[in-house]
Amino acid sequence: MDILSDTLAALRTGHPGAVRTQARAPWGLWFRPIAGAGFHVVVEGQCFLVPPSDGEPVRLGPGDVVFLRRGSGHTLCDDPASTRIEFVPDRVDTTSPIGSIDVPGTGPATVLLCGAYQLDVKRPHPFLTSLPDVIHLPAGPGRHPALRAATDQLCAEVREPRQGSDSVVATLIDLLLLYILRSWYDDQPRPQTLGWAAALTDPLLAPALKAMHEAPAQPWTVESLASRAGLSRAAFARRFTTVVGDPPLTYLTTWRMTMAARLLRESDEPLSSVAERTGYASEYAFAKAFKRHYDGAPGAYRKTFRV
Repeated sequence: MDILSDTLAALRTGHPGAVRTQARAPWGLWFRPIAGAGFHVVVEGQCFLVPPSDGEPVRLGPGDVVFLRRGSGHTLCDDPASTRIEFVPDRVDTTSPIGSIDVPGTGPATVLLCGAYQLDVKRPHPFLTSLPDVIHLPAGPGRHPALRAATDQLCAEVREPRQGSDSVVATLIDLLLLYILRSWYDDQPRPQTLGWAAALTDPLLAPALKAMHEAPAQPWTVESLASRAGLSRAAFARRFTTVVGDPPLTYLTTWRMTMAARLLRESDEPLSSVAERTGYASEYAFAKAFKRHYDGAPGAYRKTFRV
């Protein structure tokens, strides 16, 4: 099982979108907070990213990619002193993942690709919380060729949409997220010893993590997971908690609830079936655990995605 892909699929709550943005100086665009994550690609020109809470501006150049894992409010601008307006894309077809915005001006032009992923952020998975708030991947000769290829293809489709572009763009945005994460992981000092990503390649923890993802309904115990790792119960619990940030059974509950939320969003399975598939002996026990995790009943959660 590809645990990273499996986790991303489970966290998605809607379809991604991308907006081709052209702005001439002086300009500033303020992006509202979103329930998910955002990204920006500098296609032409240069600009500044002003992070949440007006932190230190980050200079961005052609080919740079920025990922904001919490979808926090932020600003893109030609100069931190420029006047800011709200980022509101022009959309003729709201069912399309492709949008555009044009900010007029008299100065040099900057072309951006701005996108968003709708993710389950109400109870963040350790995958999200282990990432920095802002990931900046500067362009450079030979750096991240797969990411460069994906951004080039995505920019081409958004610039000149053709038949089938809606499907192509949605697929490329999903690929872009994987390539952003891969590129960030590749840039980290080796060896990585802490964080959810480190657990994916930890020879002792990865088998236990894989087991929980492949069979969340199994009645796993710390002992049975420790046997997958080839460690004693105490040594496994200590190592898992240190690396991942949560005790093994706490992580198991988080993953079960993540899977349950996905089933509620994407299927019409009865609650009894969702409970069984996520390791709960009864619908009542499942509903109690879900309400504790999401601050609401499973049925009410499902209804919010049926509007």
